[in-house]
Amino acid sequence: MENIIDPAYAQWINQLKNEYRQTQIKAAIRVNEQLIRFYYRLGEEITKRGYESTYGSAFYEKLSADIRKEIPDAKGFSSTNLHYMSAFYRRYSPLLEVLLQAAKSSESALVPTLPENFLQVAGKLFAIPWGHHQIILNRTRSLEEALYYVSECLENGWSRAILTNFIKSDLFHRQGKAITNFAYALPDSTSDLAQQITKDPYQFNFLSIGKKYDEKQLKDALIDNIERFLLELGDGFAYLGREKRIQIGQEEKFMDMLFYNLNLRCYVVVEIKVDKLGSENLGQLGLYVTAVNNQLKKEWDNPTIGLLIVGEKDDVVAKYAVEMMKPPIGIAEYQLTGVLPKELQSDLPSIEEIEEGIKR
Repeated sequence: MENIIDPAYAQWINQLKNEYRQTQIKAAIRVNEQLIRFYYRLGEEITKRGYESTYGSAFYEKLSADIRKEIPDAKGFSSTNLHYMSAFYRRYSPLLEVLLQAAKSSESALVPTLPENFLQVAGKLFAIPWGHHQIILNRTRSLEEALYYVSECLENGWSRAILTNFIKSDLFHRQGKAITNFAYALPDSTSDLAQQITKDPYQFNFLSIGKKYDEKQLKDALIDNIERFLLELGDGFAYLGREKRIQIGQEEKFMDMLFYNLNLRCYVVVEIKVDKLGSENLGQLGLYVTAVNNQLKKEWDNPTIGLLIVGEKDDVVAKYAVEMMKPPIGIAEYQLTGVLPKELQSDLPSIEEIEEGIKR
């Protein structure tokens, strides 16, 4: 048969390929959901039957051995995994059972006072992989914190490595904590979302720089690790450049970093200072934000946001400072605990040297 070069035919084949892959993904999700629902029910049985209190920790070893004896090809029934199933049920059952009762009785008063998006997440609890659940069960303390990370995994498709890093950096308690004037400087429709894209402090622990560093070295290191920096900034950030030139009157100015946030549909000007917060920093940032609004912002863009990330700040001073500003401005600190002594840093191989070693 001759090759078919009709563009419509090629488009159809591509469409079939995409539909097939989507079907595979959906099937995998359904299988994952059914498996984790089974784990939840088994965790419920383990908890309610109370054998652990009768036989102690040896019960899990016996249950594991008995299941594998009856189902030789079964996987996932180690004593450790059975412990996780029990913990999984105990962590989420208070919420899921109340939600089930509320659905049956239509009594919204029964629903716990958790954020609305957490209640929505509860209905999708079984959609994320079991390995993610194990990490969340291991490293979180409360139902609210656990649901937060479940929500982020669902929304952003985090791998287990990314999830682990964010839990280690205590993202739950950092998210949305920058000091800002967004509540009155932005429209109601965007102010809450804008607040949620901030953090305080920002964790730059992925950088390896000497203890004595200046702003240029810090910014160079961030650009060299731009993917990790974007991950720390959060979902939806697109990097547009460093030292972005902008003409203001007769003066040529350079913004530290310029981003566009796809979720907020707005430009974000980021200024980074290694020293303590100074009033001159805010004035400069406010000038840049106003200039971007006048020169780059299109009619479909939302107002530009300024974010000042400093080495140290006094929260009261920061609060007063943003209240003085008309443009939407946020202030946060950064933490850099992964710095290396300068003499050690100089002994480390460069990326080029590592790559050359791999080739050899």
